[in-house]
Parts: sequence; structure tokens; C-alpha cells
Amino acid sequence: DDLLRGRFALKKSMTVPEMIAMLSDPSKAEAILTIQEGLTIRDIDQKLVDMGLINSGEFITEVKNFNGWEYYSFLDKGTLSKLDLPLEGYLYPDTYFLDSTDFQVHDVIYLALDNFEKKFSPYQKELKRRSVHEIITMASIIEREIFGKENREIVSGIMWKRLDSGWKLDADATLLYTKTDNKITAADLNADSSYNTRRFGGLPPGPIGNPSLESILAAMYPKESAYWFYLTTKDGKVVYARTNEDHNENKAKYL
Repeated sequence: DDLLRGRFALKKSMTVPEMIAMLSDPSKAEAILTIQEGLTIRDIDQKLVDMGLINSGEFITEVKNFNGWEYYSFLDKGTLSKLDLPLEGYLYPDTYFLDSTDFQVHDVIYLALDNFEKKFSPYQKELKRRSVHEIITMASIIEREIFGKENREIVSGIMWKRLDSGWKLDADATLLYTKTDNKITAADLNADSSYNTRRFGGLPPGPIGNPSLESILAAMYPKESAYWFYLTTKDGKVVYARTNEDHNENKAKYL
């Protein structure tokens, strides 16, 4: 038999022929799920469908029916259970090895929540002014809006300053969360959605994806600056402005 590449769960009690049989059986190989930074619960559902592990919507249903709240101190059940997808933002982006022979949909949820706890718990006690939910919601916006540690810290400073000053966030990423085609139309800009931060003040009701630790830390430790506006050019450069007039000039120049 040809031995296969991959990860297999072998037992110490196995004989050599049993091991060879297992290493030659594609159905016994562990499935590898990679959740990239910023992916949503709907994206993860689609990945599991593509891997042949679930039918479409099964992961989403499992998230909606989640009832392990008491195991995780960072989950605010009162706030999260009101959301359409309660665990959005808390399924930590990483590579997970799944048992494809005995796969249970909830395995992914608990693996990702355990990982979130491991990454976030050293910092959780440092939260003072903001709740965990506010930080993770902001981190998910930063994750989608901007790349690079320093830019994320500066944009975090701009976002919190806007919120604290009663300005609107004006973040396209929050509106895109409600869309399936990744395009914003003129009608979308006036949409009566709580995720429309161009129209409504404050943070959206919850995270818009699952952020990396870098974005979480940027949300926790924002960098103060004189800027109130930013944009990302087509080649990924971030351009900042202090006034709306400067920002409009930047838009005309770069977009």
C-alpha cells in the first residue's frame, strides 16, 4: 500500500500492520482547516462544506445553538445571544486539525474558542474603559479596514476618537458584512442597518469577522495622533488627514 501524507491519530497499542493500514486509508487522515484572519462564520461554514465535512449551513446552525457560555469568561451571553451569529469575532483565526472519521461540527467551535482564550486571556485583565465585546468588535473592523501593526494602531486611535467625540465611524467594512457580493451601492449607504456606520453612530452590534491578536491589541492600545481621517490607496498605502478638506483632496488624488 502507498502511505499517505497528512496527520493521523495513531495509538500506542497499534501493531505495525494496523499502523500501515491506517496510514494508507485517506478517510483516516486528519482534515486541516485554516481560518484566515478576518474570516466570518459564514466563510468558515463554506470552508467546511468545501472540505466535505458538513452540508451548507450546518456550522451556522451550530453557532446559533451554542450553549457553552459558562465555560468562557470573555463571552458576554446577554449581548452575544441577541446577535444573528452569536460567536462572530471569538473563533480565533488559526490552523486546526480535525478528526475526519469522527468529526462533530461543535469540535471547531470549542477548538477555536479555547484558542481565543489562550491568546486573549493574558490581556483580558488589562481592560479598563472598554468591554471585551467593544474591543473585539473594534478589532474586527480594524482587521478588515487596514493592514500592518502601526497603521492598525493609528486607525484604532482615529476610530476610538471618533466614537468618543460622537462622530460616526464611517467604516465601509461594517456595511460589507451585511453583503454577500462585497460591493457597496448608493442604496446600501442609506440602508437602515445597525451595521451601517455611515448612517448610525456608535459601534455595530457585534464583530464583523474573527480578528487576529494584532488587531485585538491595536484596539486595546490605540496610538494617539492628530488625524481624524484615513484612506487606503489601491496599492495598500494608508494616507491620513486632519481635516475633511484634506481627506477629500486625498480621495481625489488616490481613489
